[in-house]
Amino acid sequence: MRTTPAVREFTDDPLPDDVLLRILDHARFAPSGGNRQGAHVVVVRDAATRRRLAALQEPAAKRYVAQVAAGESPWNSVHPPGPTPEEVAATDVPERFTRPVLTAGAVLVVLVDLAVVASMDQDLDRVGVISGASVYPLVWNILLAARHEGFGGTITTMAVVEEDAVKELLGVPESYALAAVVPLGKPVKELTRLKRQPVAEFVTLERYDGEPLA
Repeated sequence: MRTTPAVREFTDDPLPDDVLLRILDHARFAPSGGNRQGAHVVVVRDAATRRRLAALQEPAAKRYVAQVAAGESPWNSVHPPGPTPEEVAATDVPERFTRPVLTAGAVLVVLVDLAVVASMDQDLDRVGVISGASVYPLVWNILLAARHEGFGGTITTMAVVEEDAVKELLGVPESYALAAVVPLGKPVKELTRLKRQPVAEFVTLERYDGEPLA
């Protein structure tokens, strides 16, 4: 957990099927609501499909970059974006947003069946987050297992903005939602020191404004 970074730069080394199978065989023990295991993983190796996935990430990436340039927290669900649609459309997408999908040993498209997920927050007046509890533990397990095998990857969600197009591209049933696109490959650099905020910065006792756990 302390040495599994977000990997976006990969060597040309392949990710063999037997290694990928071991990674997913370990990852499948992630918990899910009611143990319903509604996740589905599509392994994409085809170059043309990858190029399409990369292109489908660009609309979200444009807004992301435009908002960062404007000093905003990109794609947050509390404040509307400051940049105009015209400014967003004119924004160039840096290669770092699309290159991992094109250069990874394999790309995993992770889906979750909303028909079997207990979305406890579905009637709240905010963006839903609860459904992720039945799929993101699996995604994180994939990254941990990949680290164990000497591989790495990252959780990307830019393509979710174009979910309908992704589902059409991959033949995904209607009830499924796109949770993540995870490029996996051999890291160019092996990082062992990660920067994270200390526990006292985000854990408090009894109340949000309580004393920090130290």
